[in-house]
Amino acid sequence: MNFLEELEWRGMLHDAMPGVEEVLNKGMVTGYIGFDPTAPALTIGNFVQIMLLSLFQRSGHRPLVLMGGATGRIGDPSGRDTERELKTFEELDANLEHQKSQAYKFLNFEDGPNKALMVNNIDFYKDMNVLGFLRDVGKTLTVNYMMSKESVQKRLDSGISFTEFSYQLLQAYDFQVLYQQYDCILQMGGSDQWGNITSGTEFIRRNLGAKAYAVTTPLLTKADGTKFGKSMGGNIWLDPGLTSPYKFYQFWINADDADTPKFTRYFTLRSREEIEAREKELADNPQELKRLLAEELTIRVHSDEDYRSVLRVSQLLFGRNATRENLLELGKGELATVASEIPSFTISRELLANGVNIVDLLAEHTSILASKGEARRAIQGNAISVNKDKVNSHEEAVSHEALLHGKYMMVENGKKNKFIVMAE
Repeated sequence: MNFLEELEWRGMLHDAMPGVEEVLNKGMVTGYIGFDPTAPALTIGNFVQIMLLSLFQRSGHRPLVLMGGATGRIGDPSGRDTERELKTFEELDANLEHQKSQAYKFLNFEDGPNKALMVNNIDFYKDMNVLGFLRDVGKTLTVNYMMSKESVQKRLDSGISFTEFSYQLLQAYDFQVLYQQYDCILQMGGSDQWGNITSGTEFIRRNLGAKAYAVTTPLLTKADGTKFGKSMGGNIWLDPGLTSPYKFYQFWINADDADTPKFTRYFTLRSREEIEAREKELADNPQELKRLLAEELTIRVHSDEDYRSVLRVSQLLFGRNATRENLLELGKGELATVASEIPSFTISRELLANGVNIVDLLAEHTSILASKGEARRAIQGNAISVNKDKVNSHEEAVSHEALLHGKYMMVENGKKNKFIVMAE
């Protein structure tokens, strides 16, 4: 696989420094991308760069993941109109450890001559004092050179602190150290990182008399022009505790049809021939194209079992013939996911101790129905069920035995109105 050609057809190549193609064609190259731990986990925005490293490794090169234990404490001004709020060291360290564990899942760190490397840039600075930094790092670039960078230019009107102004010095010095210690000659990133990356190549040229290279990807946007990586509810995380596998799957299922070709090229590991054949075959079925992408990514980011769990939840929520067996096979976490997707109510566990009348439950202890009269009519019309069992009398009582996993019960009013009642 030719790395740059692969990026080109996938639409993932924005800029490449002259000469980089020749170097990549000569043999294995070490290249890196940095990740600052300012968030509790990696997001699908970070997944673009994870894919870049993955394709780099699959092309026979060695990827290096640089965790920003140091740079995360400073804050990157790139792409921002205002100053970042600094995180505590404890929070950053916890974020870093979690993001490291996530990165291990997507790259091969174990086998082969091009197995991935993991480095933390706090190691470059922990023994350096401010005078050493100013002499060895700050002296390399002029203020004029630093001011010319887009990330700084954008902030001249709103203001930029010396802390964030110095960020490009840290990123540039990172590149120099990686060049010296790991023979890393390539830095990659989003197009908004071009200024910081080329500062690094300048460091290597001036301080080491050597040549280093840069490759960037376009900033991925949706068909409507909005930023990729967020839904109406916020970030989409590569972490099941922050974004459930179900919500992750639904993000791709609900994407605009116009975004599917771009998303497929950015995120699938399938070959060009496979992708183009699939798109031709399913030209009249964009929803199936999205489903196939959602399946692949849910399995890769989460697991096969998580994908099967997504299907179970989807069957219960949207299946035309969902059964009591479908409901009973759901685990506690899956029921929590269901509760987050449909209207839910919380009642006291004590209420169920001696059984609560179904009419009172529907109209008094929840607002599933507006009145007791409506509740009785719905029961008479055979519309109400609890855990997929029809309620035949308005005198029936519901007890704690109806709770699934000791907490949940599903109440339905007709085929389309589903509710979860939780006992606390």
